[in-house]
Amino acid sequence: MNEGQSDTAVLTPSDGSGSAGSEILELRGVVKRYGKFTAVKGVDLAVHRGEIFGFLGPNGAGKTTTIRMVAGVLKPTAGEVLVGGESLADNPEAAKARIGYIPDRPYLYEKLSGGEFLRFVAGLWGREGDVVEARMDRLLTLFQLAPWKDELIESYSHGMRQKLLISSALIHQPELIVVDEPMVGLDPRSARLLKDLFRTFVANGGTVFLSTHTLEVAEVLCDRIAILSEGDIIALGTMDELRAQAHAGGAHLEEIFLKVTGGDAIADVIAGLRDAIAK
Repeated sequence: MNEGQSDTAVLTPSDGSGSAGSEILELRGVVKRYGKFTAVKGVDLAVHRGEIFGFLGPNGAGKTTTIRMVAGVLKPTAGEVLVGGESLADNPEAAKARIGYIPDRPYLYEKLSGGEFLRFVAGLWGREGDVVEARMDRLLTLFQLAPWKDELIESYSHGMRQKLLISSALIHQPELIVVDEPMVGLDPRSARLLKDLFRTFVANGGTVFLSTHTLEVAEVLCDRIAILSEGDIIALGTMDELRAQAHAGGAHLEEIFLKVTGGDAIADVIAGLRDAIAK
């Protein structure tokens, strides 16, 4: 497979037939409290099928908490998460089967080989046999892991583990990929490949819900973006809509982000320090 080339078949969701514009993910009044601290404060959000949706915010804004609730790892204190119309609370198995989750840190079973791990994950979703084997081989080839298929994960580098984790999120043909900091630990080629993978997945009927601190990536990839601050969504829309909301003219996402999250003052301080050092 040539660099940057995607395997279309392996990036096709199991059910990409949802009508255009229909909602694959809904958050309705979602709240998460830890004791007296409220990390997420009644978030309402709808993600449409066939889009790459960016979910951004400064550290401590509640992004990862929200993502873990979307993935079914955490339960909301209040509110509801629906995936493809299925409630994560009422029908968790059906809802989670629609999701491929890529967390920011690759926690894997190190005493399994890469191939064994992918078979294990596929088995959790009731997938096995020749179809899974063929899909696994295509995914491993896509991420240049085929020579390591039978090697124990404990011998994998961090980047290789991240690529194996991405493969495991795709093994059951999910409709929605939920991603937290996808570029961490990836070399430039793999990062480029992952961007192409997301675009191809969406072109084939899937949806991507993406959280990243790399604002340039979000600006280039995402159809719409939500910015979270202190547990609340403070801006939402396309780049043009975000510019209008922030009264930011033709600004790039970084400038908009700093403006709406109150980070512009810090940016001015950094710029001042740079000028002082230059002198």
